[in-house]
Amino acid sequence: MLVLNREQDLRIAGLGTASPGPQIDNATLGRAMGLGPMWEQWAEAFVGTKYRHLAVDLETGEPRFSLADLGETAGRRALAAAGLEPSDVDVVVMGTAMPDMLMPTTVNVVADRLGIDQVPTYQLQSGCSGAVQALSVAAGLLLSGSHGTALVLGGDVSAKLVDPDMDAAELPPAQLVNLMLFGDGAGALVLTAEPSPGPALRAVFTKLVGLGREPGQTLDWYGASRRFDGPPVSEDYKAIEAAVPEMAAESAEGLLYGLDWKPDELAYILPPQLSGRMTAKIRERMGAPEAREVSCVEETGNNGNALVFFQLARLLPKLAAGDRALGVAIESSKWIKSGFALEATA
Repeated sequence: MLVLNREQDLRIAGLGTASPGPQIDNATLGRAMGLGPMWEQWAEAFVGTKYRHLAVDLETGEPRFSLADLGETAGRRALAAAGLEPSDVDVVVMGTAMPDMLMPTTVNVVADRLGIDQVPTYQLQSGCSGAVQALSVAAGLLLSGSHGTALVLGGDVSAKLVDPDMDAAELPPAQLVNLMLFGDGAGALVLTAEPSPGPALRAVFTKLVGLGREPGQTLDWYGASRRFDGPPVSEDYKAIEAAVPEMAAESAEGLLYGLDWKPDELAYILPPQLSGRMTAKIRERMGAPEAREVSCVEETGNNGNALVFFQLARLLPKLAAGDRALGVAIESSKWIKSGFALEATA
């Protein structure tokens, strides 16, 4: 765990998010997929997610937005919020599970569109912990003293996984649930070692804990050829439901211990965002009941590496001097714990 002391002052100077098009409710999604009238009731009862944004046209199956499109928008918004120009960025780090293509990497396409050049860029291939991994890498680079300001990006676009010819009504529940669970989006933040009124990053960590464990999620890369055996996305929901609340609680406890913070000193908690239903279970297990929950998955869907940024977009305007917040993200693909801590100062 990277714990920052008062002399290692890193600040979130600006933040931006981007969603592809309007919200799509369960009824609209069900009609587009040819599902019956019980779909909406089943979707909200089983998953608890009411809306999502999708980068694909539901009628034609054609992609409307790429991850680079959304990353560019989020990046511009983050830089504008920080009052910075692209030339002020010293390093760019991106986390994603679903890049637009293998090469060129999406982080470099986004950097090019933003006008960022002559700086190091990094793209991390990861699931829901990828945004925190990107934050961790950026923090380490800034603390090295070789860089002053980092643009941290995260997001996912699942358009390549949507088969417009599939018969959704014939899908088994394990595959059907993915239609309602996931959404698309991107986020960006400016992390800087320069003076800034934004909240201070106090700790960040990622830890692989999957030795000898079967993956809880798999995601196949198959590109335009669509050659694959089995579904492109699979979930072991029983394993996820059993493991994620416990891992989230352990992550929060580890952050508090490393910082020597007490649970009752927390103003906000940003729990892992798998679905609306799962978030309630996770939040209960994480403790610190006085801390206010910052969640968005019911409105955004599970948009993977964008979720942390959408949570932060809700958190930052609420922070008052002295407020402390913990964020946790758990990746079930090969079981990764991750988290971060923020503190608002005067």
